Amino acid sequence: MAACAGGPGSWSENILDYFLRNNQITTEDGAEIIWYHAANHKSQMQEALKSAAHMIEADVLLPSDGSEHGQPIMAHPPETNSDNTLQEWLAEVVKSNKGIKLDFKSLAAARASMPLLDIVKQRLQCSVWMNADILPGPNGSSKVVDANAFLDTVTSFFPDVTFSLGWTTGWHPEKVNEGYSWTMVKEMDHVCSGLTQPVTFPVRAALVRQSCSQLLWLLKRSNRYSLTVWTGKNDSYPTEDLLYIRDYFNKTQVFYDILEPQSHEFRQAIGI
Repeated sequence: MAACAGGPGSWSENILDYFLRNNQITTEDGAEIIWYHAANHKSQMQEALKSAAHMIEADVLLPSDGSEHGQPIMAHPPETNSDNTLQEWLAEVVKSNKGIKLDFKSLAAARASMPLLDIVKQRLQCSVWMNADILPGPNGSSKVVDANAFLDTVTSFFPDVTFSLGWTTGWHPEKVNEGYSWTMVKEMDHVCSGLTQPVTFPVRAALVRQSCSQLLWLLKRSNRYSLTVWTGKNDSYPTEDLLYIRDYFNKTQVFYDILEPQSHEFRQAIGI
């Protein structure tokens, strides 16, 4: 397996540029990037490393005993335990040529993780995204991660990183689900307008079609901005929504971290 290659600052390199330069994709199109979602446990991590995925997404939290001195582990709530620590996860991932997106579930998890990432920084020269949900969003009920503290924590170690900054969201099968409001996108722009790093906004696939005007406005605020469309495990939405999103936005500004069967149907429909 080829290890990451690149120079200083490549953590902020656009992933399309990175994977094009390494001949892993053929065109400047966010839909070409293949994702492996929630590569948390050791078995999922190994599967992700062997897969065709370009980007591996995983979740970082502190163990359920609540100790701030505990080792960060790889798990997605409601799980609070794992057979994989962040340290073990990084030791395997640095041997690959995959980009990574780390989703921090709390400020404490982010603070505990930065020194571990710092140790492997020279060996981790692929694209690295740091994610947290920093603002309340449509139907969101989870606790947000304090935006300024998260940004300060990450940039104090890694000033050249790609941020993935999202909203807490929910989706309910029995009711009309409203999308991202003007207030939500303007608040996000306010948080991000002073940043110099690339920022991608993770948006929930089932909520994007009804928010296209707001999200397009947000993308137009800076050429450093992009969207990453993701799906909840039990969300229901038609593949047509993904095709609508693809037609509405610039293909270089939208990535698709989506689950099956939509991922296969979507890629087939657009000829990738």
